Amino acid sequence: MSLTPDHIRETLTAYTDAHPEEKGALSVVLERLDQGDDLTSRKTFPLHVTAGAVLVNEAGDVLFIRHNVLRKYLTPGGHLEPEDMNLMGAALRELTEETNVRANIAPLLPHPVHIDVHDIPANDAKGEPEHQHADVRWLFGTSGPLDLTLQEEEVSDAEWRSTDTLTDETLRNRILSVIR
Repeated sequence: MSLTPDHIRETLTAYTDAHPEEKGALSVVLERLDQGDDLTSRKTFPLHVTAGAVLVNEAGDVLFIRHNVLRKYLTPGGHLEPEDMNLMGAALRELTEETNVRANIAPLLPHPVHIDVHDIPANDAKGEPEHQHADVRWLFGTSGPLDLTLQEEEVSDAEWRSTDTLTDETLRNRILSVIR
């Protein structure tokens, strides 16, 4: 069974119950679900759900990858796939696909660390209009050395950065509260 709209709704509801101050920002996602939009599909516009992986090492640094299309350093993540069973699994799949990291990875929380709705520019090459991603981010930890092999079609570089370099204050504070 693949990831369902009910799973997305349950994940968002549990998240907003824990973080009621974010209900307003995430109401657009629940409204789209109420309208029957298939938010698991990357072809659903103007918004669909994506899954992100925030990987923290023993030193408390966060793994960033350089995204080829956006030409920015981001945490790993991406679109949902039909074989994804749940959002955490989708985040872990994206991390594995983009970096080939397979060992010494464990979730640090049983729920998302952060959910962010952000704008994505139009991509004429893919026939995608400007739209939004509701990125459900999961926090993972790793211990020991990692051998990264980047997925060159999507990723051109990877680097570990201090948690302090995360620009989203909410995400930064939540990660710090877990790893301290």
